[in-house]
Amino acid sequence: MARVQFTRHLSRYFPDLEQNVEIEGNTVAQIVSGLDSRFPGLAAYIVDDQGALRQHVNIFIGNELIRDRKRLGDEVRADDSVYVLQALSGG
Repeated sequence: MARVQFTRHLSRYFPDLEQNVEIEGNTVAQIVSGLDSRFPGLAAYIVDDQGALRQHVNIFIGNELIRDRKRLGDEVRADDSVYVLQALSGG
C-alpha cells in the first residue's frame, strides 16, 4: 500500500484525517478514490467535477510532481510515498 501524507491545513476541513494514511491503488486516481471512500468529501477538495486536480492542490509521488493533472494516471507503486499539498500563493 502507498503511504499518503497530508499538510496539517486539511485537518481544519477534515478533522478525522490522519497525517499518514495507507491506501491501495496503482494510479493517483485510484488513490484519490480510496481516500474519498475512507474520508468522504476529500476527493471534492482534491479534484474537480471532471476528476482533474484542482488548481490549489499539488500531489507529489516521492520527490516528483505528478504530470497527469487531468486524469491522474500517474503510476503509484506499493512502496511509494504520496504527498497531497495545498498550493500557496501570495503577493
